[in-house]
Amino acid sequence: MVAKEKNKVKNLAVLGSTGSIGQQTLDIVRALPDRFRIIGLAAGSNHNLLFTQIQEFKPEYFSYAGYNTETTNLKAFVRPKYLPLEEMATLPDVDIVVVGTSGIAGLDAVLAAIQAGKTIALANKESLVAAGEIVTAAAKKTKARLHPVDSEHSAIWQCLNGEKQSPRHIILTASGGPFLDYPPARMADITVTQALAHPSWKMGKKITIDSATLMNKGLEVVEAHWLFNIPITDIHVLIHPQSIVHSMVEFADGSVKAQLSLPDMRLPIQYALSYPDRLPNETLPAFDWADFGDLTFAQPDITKFPCLRLGIEAGKKGGTYPAVLCAADEVAVRLFSQEKIRFTDIPIIVEKVLGKHDGVFSPSLEAIKAADNWARETAYKIAGGNV
Repeated sequence: MVAKEKNKVKNLAVLGSTGSIGQQTLDIVRALPDRFRIIGLAAGSNHNLLFTQIQEFKPEYFSYAGYNTETTNLKAFVRPKYLPLEEMATLPDVDIVVVGTSGIAGLDAVLAAIQAGKTIALANKESLVAAGEIVTAAAKKTKARLHPVDSEHSAIWQCLNGEKQSPRHIILTASGGPFLDYPPARMADITVTQALAHPSWKMGKKITIDSATLMNKGLEVVEAHWLFNIPITDIHVLIHPQSIVHSMVEFADGSVKAQLSLPDMRLPIQYALSYPDRLPNETLPAFDWADFGDLTFAQPDITKFPCLRLGIEAGKKGGTYPAVLCAADEVAVRLFSQEKIRFTDIPIIVEKVLGKHDGVFSPSLEAIKAADNWARETAYKIAGGNV
């Protein structure tokens, strides 16, 4: 009876199934069909890929942002049944809700899953960055479990497993992105194509550009603060171009634990789904020490990459500042992707929006959403002028 329960198939709802995290989650399900089953799939705009996923995985439910406004082949389905995103996140049959959506738009679904007491494999960092106090308090109340999907936070989670004392420091590693050794004088000329050419990771467009500016690492510092209840002043960032050491934890006695693996997002995704088990999966890359030479580490250059500084500063201020940071960055990255601003304009816009903000501390959910809307409008206005 115990063995049967241990090997129980876990039912998944994958929110953001057509994005990078969603697609790699489905890779795990393909490789381990005896351990995971898809109950629901949700997508924002890519209805063609969603249709293909529905045909393959045959979920009972689906959600699509354009369902009520677009005529698509999805409407021809009798099954699966259409559900709003938040309702899918609370389905009684769902064991794990994978939140792979990007931006503040995923917050309501995260909170719905928490209220239902679900286990959440969380890749949507904006939910914790913008509303960490609300999210963690709600999870504590309902005993919902947050399993981090980011490789850095998964590494910290694994290093802390079994430890009884809080760590002295957390060290988040960063590859440094494609412009680590780029001359500062040429940063303004960086193209979208160059920014999307990440040297280590396969990710979605937004997070890839955030990695190029190091904004992603600033957001991860704030996220780690909420996930592990560690002061931001005790969370440090190191540049590690090889992307083998995903993060480290230093303890009171000076000992340091590190989690190492090849840079493949399927590894932390699978751990978030299979925890506390570690499952064999032949499709995942095997690590061979003989393939690697030196593993190097260096301090980040916050003058060259001011987004890292802005992320940490907003996290220290707290209140609605992190929500404003996320919203302003989302607008700036979108404008850069559309080639309407320069790469170096991204931190300028974000810093100007933060400078204009009057923060609200211990904010309600409504205050966070209001700050998000204000920041987006303000960022567009700033970008329309002399950046």
